[in-house]
Amino acid sequence: MIRFGVIGTNWITDAFLEAAKAIEDFSLTAVYSRTEERAKEFADKYHASYTFTSIEEMAQSDVLDAVYIASPTSFHASQAIILLKHGKHVLCEKPIASNARELKEMIQTAKENKVLLMEALKSGFLPSYSSIRENLHKIGPVRRYFASYCQYSSRYDAYKEGIILNAFKPEFSNGALMDIGVYCVYPMVQLFGKPDSIKASGLMLDSGVDGEGSILAHYKDMEGMMMFSKITNSYIPSEIQGENGSILIDKISGPQKVEIHYRDGRKEDISRLPDKHTMYYEAKEFINLIKCGELESKVNSYKNSISVMEILDEARNQMGLVFPADR
Repeated sequence: MIRFGVIGTNWITDAFLEAAKAIEDFSLTAVYSRTEERAKEFADKYHASYTFTSIEEMAQSDVLDAVYIASPTSFHASQAIILLKHGKHVLCEKPIASNARELKEMIQTAKENKVLLMEALKSGFLPSYSSIRENLHKIGPVRRYFASYCQYSSRYDAYKEGIILNAFKPEFSNGALMDIGVYCVYPMVQLFGKPDSIKASGLMLDSGVDGEGSILAHYKDMEGMMMFSKITNSYIPSEIQGENGSILIDKISGPQKVEIHYRDGRKEDISRLPDKHTMYYEAKEFINLIKCGELESKVNSYKNSISVMEILDEARNQMGLVFPADR
């Protein structure tokens, strides 16, 4: 049994716990929140026995083996490093850090203390993603990767009324690129590696974060095109274009419906629908790695996470998007 603590008492933690309860080796024992009242409320909801309002005390505790971090991105590195130094395994929500410098420090700490650190980005563990990888050869030499994730944020309505919530605050290392653009970048890196160069642009909001943007990635024999937004919607699928056909992906952040459209007009459905909650698969991977004594995921590997973070850093540099965490 792997005893978990959670940091963050929001909807994403609710979703993670809903998914993880289907794993027989999972047990929630502890909840951290900045206030005792909120920690106890969340712990009672999920029948956790222990609450903490101090990360240091949580890290030193012997009532947990691993921690799922779902706090604002700007807190990820400092919280993870304390936990890793005290021998706790860490599953950290995407994006795993504010920048590559923070991530490299997190990885170094994990290696020094021989514990597992993994970025919690679910798409690569889903059944249909495995199908994409296994069928990629069918479309011939790949020439273009196109990913779109544009989802109007309910918090943007508040923003337009003058109420700036965390999703649009640079001090929390937020914005469209970090929140949902990462879902476009990560699969590209997993499938094709880090590009030779990128060009990025974005629409900056008065609060100091990007509302939407795009990235063009250059490889020797192909290109990647990504667009992301928290202030508009898009209804077009993502696509991997090859010389012999294209793979159409319904939702890049969580592929389910996936089809190959061949150049000769044939279509092949290669979908593999998940039979569990979509966050189940990343949680299962994390727990399996711990039980097997593995200290790195092959899917969300350190190399992949660093490459993605370096792309995000360069994109932000070109867009003029600066976080307090960068200084």
